[in-house]
Amino acid sequence: MKFLHISDLHLGKRIFERSLIDDQRHILGEILKAADAEKPDAVFIAGDVYDKSVPGAEAVALFDEFLCSLASRRTETFVISGNHDSAERIAFGSKLIDPSGIHLSPVFGGSLQRYTIKDEYGEVGIYLLPFIRPADVRTFYPDADFENITDAVRTVITAADIPDGERNVLVAHLFTAGACGAGSESAVSVGGSDMVDTAVFGKFGYTALGHIHRPQNVSERIRYCGTPMKYDFSESEQEKSVTVGELDGNGAVTIRTLPLTPLHDMVKVKGSFDELMNSGGAADDYVLAILTDSDPIPDAAGRLRAVFHRLCELRYDNERTRLTDSPEVIEEEARPHIEIFAELYKKQNGTELDGERREAAERIITEILEKEAGL
Repeated sequence: MKFLHISDLHLGKRIFERSLIDDQRHILGEILKAADAEKPDAVFIAGDVYDKSVPGAEAVALFDEFLCSLASRRTETFVISGNHDSAERIAFGSKLIDPSGIHLSPVFGGSLQRYTIKDEYGEVGIYLLPFIRPADVRTFYPDADFENITDAVRTVITAADIPDGERNVLVAHLFTAGACGAGSESAVSVGGSDMVDTAVFGKFGYTALGHIHRPQNVSERIRYCGTPMKYDFSESEQEKSVTVGELDGNGAVTIRTLPLTPLHDMVKVKGSFDELMNSGGAADDYVLAILTDSDPIPDAAGRLRAVFHRLCELRYDNERTRLTDSPEVIEEEARPHIEIFAELYKKQNGTELDGERREAAERIITEILEKEAGL
């Protein structure tokens, strides 16, 4: 059985108040090209379909278009919800569209959702595990003894009673021990109780994971495919790709990657103001510019945008900033609106802007910006 493994689409995401919807439409088109070239039996989408639990209309329409394109190719597609998604919204209409070959994970009900695919060697069991927390599992197993996410996931997998010797694939959205984050994940607890011990995946020939943005193998049979495009400047050196895997008749898996070419790259450029003004590069990419000038340059961001049309952020790295243990100073004009508002909120209220309040503020700011832009 051949499959494509993708995750963390984060449709509807904005960086520095810039909509990425066109970039995301392009990258989904690149994934469809990979599907046409590889002709997989299945596509696994391992969570964080959307960037927000209440996605915008454009993001929903884009995902609908993508699923329709996969369905038209008669490609069995398996989708789970991630921590950024609303499980209820991902599951909506699942029973209705299931016959089309698009399989959406239901809201977690205490057990793994199982599907089967047939190939020349027989059946392959596909198990879907959307993003869960220990409290979600405890609701269905009140007598089970567990205190962390590893115990919770083990409880759910054990209850599935998966026979030994079967060829099985698990699609899940979680953080495993041994994984290396990209730095842009917003809900990863590194080194804490949110880490799942990979031993719980022993009965699966392949575990298709989402949640970590950096593509990587945790083991020969456990992989994070990473985001299909860059969402943070911490990812500027990464090569984004779609994972292609093949499960043989004995349940052994081989994987490879196909690079994905973005509509606009995310790059860092560093040098003096004059050097960057005369560099002539990265005109259409999303840019983080790091100036090495000793003194601040008047209207540096505005002037640099004549060369770097998609300049997102401007920092300074010089002797003065290094002496103050602040090697990178962000200019106020380049800071995201939500960060400026969060700082004002803390000054006025004496507490951090987080949780639902932050999500509500981000949603209102986005609505205002889209209205101003005529969207």
